[in-house]
Amino acid sequence: MRKIRVLHCLETIASGGVEQTLLTLIKGLDKNRFDHKIICTWQGGPVAEALNSEEVEVIAIGSFKSPFEFRKLRKVVQIVKKYKPDIIHGAVFEGMTMATVGGFFGKDPVIILEETSDPQNRSGKANWLLRQYAKFADAFQAISHDVGEYLKNVTKIDLNLVYVIPNGLPMPSFVSEEVLRKTRFSLSLAPDDVIIGFVGRLYDDHKRVSDLIDAIYLLNIPNVKLLIVGEGKDREVLEKQVENLNLEKTVVFLGYHSKPDLFYQLMDIFCIPSSREGFGLVAVEAMLHKLPVIATAVGGLKDIVIDGKTGYLVKPKSHKDLADKIDELVQDSHLRVTFGEAGYVRAKEKFTADRYCLEVENLYITLLKKKGFLH
Repeated sequence: MRKIRVLHCLETIASGGVEQTLLTLIKGLDKNRFDHKIICTWQGGPVAEALNSEEVEVIAIGSFKSPFEFRKLRKVVQIVKKYKPDIIHGAVFEGMTMATVGGFFGKDPVIILEETSDPQNRSGKANWLLRQYAKFADAFQAISHDVGEYLKNVTKIDLNLVYVIPNGLPMPSFVSEEVLRKTRFSLSLAPDDVIIGFVGRLYDDHKRVSDLIDAIYLLNIPNVKLLIVGEGKDREVLEKQVENLNLEKTVVFLGYHSKPDLFYQLMDIFCIPSSREGFGLVAVEAMLHKLPVIATAVGGLKDIVIDGKTGYLVKPKSHKDLADKIDELVQDSHLRVTFGEAGYVRAKEKFTADRYCLEVENLYITLLKKKGFLH
């Protein structure tokens, strides 16, 4: 029996949640049943290396300066005609463009368009363009209920096309107590320090780490430390903010780590203060490490965190609200454990890689049967 060919189209393959979720999917689907190929604009880093180790061909065609760069789209069509995919799965706006154009000129494959962001600032023109793409799509996949509502109510995508499939993660790995002890020592973390943590890209318009730093300054609790795991264009600005607030001994910038499990194990409280978030994989990662999560009530984070049970949801761009909730958990170690245990149970039930891969596979098979490709 011939394998089901799936062509994935997306923007860059770097270290973001979209490409990490794609890696999770490719690892989780039966290799005897599915064959995968990827078209992207650029690739590099550990996710790209992991995809190569899975023996998945990744073809980088260069970045798009506009939605319709015909020379690059011609490459996409050529790849589609040669590969002859049964399914084209496009994520991120550039990926959805490639999937739509490639599918239109391909041999009538199943076309799935995946909305992976919380597109609050998307223009009316872009929403109109997505509605045109939807005319050629067999399904619109949304990574959270909030994103699904956006597709239905703002973009006006046909309700019958929208499938909400939240992202999922594999179970984390854990390091030994000896490694933890040595790391705490190297970071000058005292035994009675309460460690607040953040993991993510340092793009402050989106991730709002500056609000978290302001919250730590407002708290002014000597034994509270903040670990920031991640890299990005605003790191220098954030470091300057820390310097201006005289928080150099309180805030530690750790840079990018492809496997941040060690740092999750050092944390007592996890914070994700985003202004927008399609899903929020790091919140699930933190919950799988039994951490209470304080998150802004935006996008997919509202699906992940149960306010008052697994952590707290706060208003975005409010360092005062963030500080108040951090203070509650700093002062109550029992509540931290209670929230962390409840979050772990929820993450294992709702947001595992197995659950995610099964739901995507079911969508693939359902659409292939609907088009008569499978019986």
